[in-house]
Amino acid sequence: MKVIILAGGFGTRLSEETVLRPKPMVEIGGRPILWHILKHYAHYGFNEFIIALGYKGHVIKDYFLDYYHLESDLTVNLGTGDVTVREQRRENWVVHLVDTGYSALTGARIKRVRDYIGQSPFMLTYGDGVCDVNLRDLVAYHRQQGRTATITAVRPPARFGRLDLFDDAVVFNEKPQSGEGWINGGYMVFEPAMLDCLPDGDNVSMEHVLMETLSPMGQISAYRHTGYWQCMDTLRDKQTLENLWQSGNPPWKIWP
Repeated sequence: MKVIILAGGFGTRLSEETVLRPKPMVEIGGRPILWHILKHYAHYGFNEFIIALGYKGHVIKDYFLDYYHLESDLTVNLGTGDVTVREQRRENWVVHLVDTGYSALTGARIKRVRDYIGQSPFMLTYGDGVCDVNLRDLVAYHRQQGRTATITAVRPPARFGRLDLFDDAVVFNEKPQSGEGWINGGYMVFEPAMLDCLPDGDNVSMEHVLMETLSPMGQISAYRHTGYWQCMDTLRDKQTLENLWQSGNPPWKIWP
């Protein structure tokens, strides 16, 4: 099953980082968050990726073109220009890098990689969120439900504490994540019939197609994930992820 990664947005709410590079290339622990996402999928045996490029897509292309050397120990002879690879750390990945338009919305990007998908079910997520969802269980759930789409439903991390008031006294409590309600956390599975719901043009939003077409038809399942999930939407989110990585036990790192 192939995996589409939406990696073409402008990332305006993280402009401190995205003025120079697309959001999927913003680093956590010295590696792009895109790398973390691919490692997650590959851990479950999903090794073929379709990266839907847009804003500053050349940065992502350069990263994968240089990946073999960046992940290896090298000896460079400056006199001859010869390069010897001393130690190779290879990934068993096939990565399709597809320019889907500078300002296209999510649905348009998906439709423009249709030729890479074929007629099989496929997975899809955004290029800015990590989690510890069991992807094999997600796919099994999708097949069991028999609907066109399955969305991983998550509860967003709480940002504010709660005030409990007792007459004039105030007690502070951490706001539970369970109080935030369910949102679309990405990590979706689709049948190829979903592609037929996407009209032509740049201004096609996958999210609107889900809400306005598939949902009224009863064709969307929700896979409830109560484990870890975090998007990197702001500089604060990036720092949260960086701190977790530096702790040595980031909750989304499920690979060896």
